[in-house]
Amino acid sequence: MQTLELTKRWLGDEHPNVATNLNNLANLYYSQGRYREAEPLYLQTLELRKRTLGSNHPQTIAIRENLENLRAKISATNNSEPTDSTQSKEG
Repeated sequence: MQTLELTKRWLGDEHPNVATNLNNLANLYYSQGRYREAEPLYLQTLELRKRTLGSNHPQTIAIRENLENLRAKISATNNSEPTDSTQSKEG
């Protein structure tokens, strides 16, 4: 997080390195299972890439795919959690 803040301060919020750092941090959170923390970072990265590179640029598309994969993982995780009626009960 410190690197991201320093990059923003030195290079500005719109610099491509900011988007790279946001994406890298989101990827780290994703790999750690910290999906809810990764999602806003992917969203910020996607918006920044769209503004600076356009919607159809390969890097923008890659970020969009990262976000889609994350949301699929969140959905799968939410669907696999037991509900009260399916939880086993001790006798």
